[in-house]
Amino acid sequence: MRKGGQLPWIVSDELWERIEPLLPKIERRYRHPGRKRFDDRKASCGILFVLYTAIPWDFLPQELSFGSGMTCWCRLRDW
Repeated sequence: MRKGGQLPWIVSDELWERIEPLLPKIERRYRHPGRKRFDDRKASCGILFVLYTAIPWDFLPQELSFGSGMTCWCRLRDW
């Protein structure tokens, strides 16, 4: 953990305010909405965790609630 106490893969509120407007807005379909999209902020934390720890995408721990490794990887690819 860093000296400031915040984990390096947690996106702070200030950082999220700057990142969120840059991400594409995906609207749900009206007729067949399907499954609800995973939260962008949690996915970005998962991406930062994988990049910081250099683990394979498949090994992203589910206990962190950042979604699956494949969800985070696909979100990074789409962004």
